[in-house]
Amino acid sequence: QVQLVESGGGLVQPGGSLRLSCAASTSIFSIYTMNWYRQAPGKQRELVGTITTGGTTNYVNSVKGRFTISRDNAKNTVYLQMNSLKPEDTAVYYCNAAHYKLSNYWGQGTQVTVSS
Repeated sequence: QVQLVESGGGLVQPGGSLRLSCAASTSIFSIYTMNWYRQAPGKQRELVGTITTGGTTNYVNSVKGRFTISRDNAKNTVYLQMNSLKPEDTAVYYCNAAHYKLSNYWGQGTQVTVSS
């Protein structure tokens, strides 16, 4: 069973930056597409961005130019670099590992709060 653990969340002022990390327990991390989702209270979970096994990234329009996803397969870790943070970025951020055949996995989430 794959376990995902997010870290790096916290309180930051508007315009600030945070880097989230998601560490995976699996030894076959490199075959998974990795995704970042977020969910604010009372809102549906939203796909923030994704990075494929080949390193191709995609982002929701609201974070383009501000967020960057990267992965380090040697460390079994995916990152979400968040710059120029806005109050509307406030949410619990979740890491997701997806595979067309194997089971998908979710982390427990890390809180990001953007406020003055």
